[in-house]
Amino acid sequence: MLPADVDDRAGARPLLEKLAPHLPRLATIWADRGFTGDLVEWAKERFGWTLEIVSKLAGQVGFVALPKRWRVEQSYGCLGRCRRLARDYEFWPANAETAIYLASIHRLLNRLAPATS
Repeated sequence: MLPADVDDRAGARPLLEKLAPHLPRLATIWADRGFTGDLVEWAKERFGWTLEIVSKLAGQVGFVALPKRWRVEQSYGCLGRCRRLARDYEFWPANAETAIYLASIHRLLNRLAPATS
């Protein structure tokens, strides 16, 4: 965990260092404009990952759902429907991870075989 006064760009390096051994197949990371700068080159040189910055479309006014960001927001929205994930009830990270797996499995099973009324 990092203190609250560490900005996203500075906190990304220690986070990626810890995650790298657990993500051998990772190739692309999508990030917002807060992660621009030398972090893009650092991730490429250090791990071979492509850090793709997703930013607003040219001339965009108001809200427009960006394709890559929309996937993340949709995932959070679907997981938020699960009562156990609606708030941060879990003390242990492993319990929270298990709840996310169960909610994701539930969502996928409903997509494969929707309930009939």
